[in-house]
Amino acid sequence: MKRTNVSSGSPYEDSIGFSRAVRIGNLLAVSGTAPIAPDGSTAFPGDAYAQMKCCLEIIQAAIEQAGGRLEDVIRTRIYMTDISVCEEVSRAHSEFFDKIRPAATMVVVKQLVRDDWLVELDADCVIDPNR
Repeated sequence: MKRTNVSSGSPYEDSIGFSRAVRIGNLLAVSGTAPIAPDGSTAFPGDAYAQMKCCLEIIQAAIEQAGGRLEDVIRTRIYMTDISVCEEVSRAHSEFFDKIRPAATMVVVKQLVRDDWLVELDADCVIDPNR
């Protein structure tokens, strides 16, 4: 089967050796996505809601670049560094997925790669093969 690697330009892609997303057939896996601004800095420091929206926008762009749509998402995993931001993070997730309702997991972790990242997100998709 054909493999398609999708890049988002993250400064970590080369140093770690990963792709933002990988599509094989109708399966698409989107890597852990952090709130990285276009210049490589952390987007929206201290604002969990805006960071989550940033992550979701990066993921949506990767899915679309791979030929999918947000509606193809079947699972998300959300990693937060502080349970107190759960409501803000949930609100942003719901704005993107309220009608889609993927399976979702929320986990509180001790730390993410950068100290000012409050959230990170990954997603799995099944793309309609007729598209």
